[in-house]
Amino acid sequence: MKPGEDAPAGAERCSLCGELPVIRMSGPDRHLCAAHLIADLEERAARTIRERELVRPHDRIAVAFSGGKDSTALLIILSRLLPAWDDVSLVAITVDEGIAGYRDDTIRAAEAVTKKLDIDHVCVSFTDLVGDDLDTLLVGRETQACSVCGILRRKALSQAAHNAGATKIATGHNLDDEAQSVLMNTLRGDLPRLVRTSDADSHDCFIPRIKPLADIAEKEIAAYLFVQDLFPFLPECPYTRHALRAEVRSMLSSLEQKHPGTMRNLIRSKRTIEKQVDRSAISEPLRCCLQCGDPCSGEFCQVCMLRKSLGK
Repeated sequence: MKPGEDAPAGAERCSLCGELPVIRMSGPDRHLCAAHLIADLEERAARTIRERELVRPHDRIAVAFSGGKDSTALLIILSRLLPAWDDVSLVAITVDEGIAGYRDDTIRAAEAVTKKLDIDHVCVSFTDLVGDDLDTLLVGRETQACSVCGILRRKALSQAAHNAGATKIATGHNLDDEAQSVLMNTLRGDLPRLVRTSDADSHDCFIPRIKPLADIAEKEIAAYLFVQDLFPFLPECPYTRHALRAEVRSMLSSLEQKHPGTMRNLIRSKRTIEKQVDRSAISEPLRCCLQCGDPCSGEFCQVCMLRKSLGK
């Protein structure tokens, strides 16, 4: 409904101010108008950061910034929280995998947002890292897209964050993403990954990763951007059809629709398991990669093993 128009008789109202709502929230159940939706999400992100001590004075936070909705919301929220922190700075890092018909649009969107927010922006590419773009690397092995991309993207992001002097890497993982990961690791029977926490398991060898949006649902993030006319209408990665995550996302979305709270219950189960498991007993000790010297759990790191399999 446009501003100034009369509300239909019996229309729902914002639970906090009586204005017309734009979303129905859960936990607790309430309706929120645009202004209170924005305030709610920013306060919840701030609370997550505060309670988990994700940001400390003098941090330089590298935001993994794809230009999509989650990373856009993350960068906007962190930029608005920035004045309250003591000598904390932001740098946005975009990884150009080299995906035709997809990444160029997202890079342009990322450049526009960082320019508007006046935030340093660094763009790194797979070509810089391994000499070829993702499309070239995946010829004849398209079904391995997410595995290859994930390994190289993590390496590119870590290198860029290190070069930028970052002390933390912030990613836009939301509640849906976290629940999907729990279910995927359960389906794979991968206990070490199930109980692993990126911020706690750095072993002082990696730049710690933080997830300020981990308790916020994907639909809430989309609404947060939409009401501010900031939602990036961008194409979906063409390789997602090969991913297990795509199937899990569809299944979880359906379950959440029928049984609200399913995703939060999954995450609650993960946290319960974390408390019962001795992670040191199921994790391999860190050593140095025999080829590049980076910390890893085996003789060679994932990137070097991938390079070998690709003939790089």
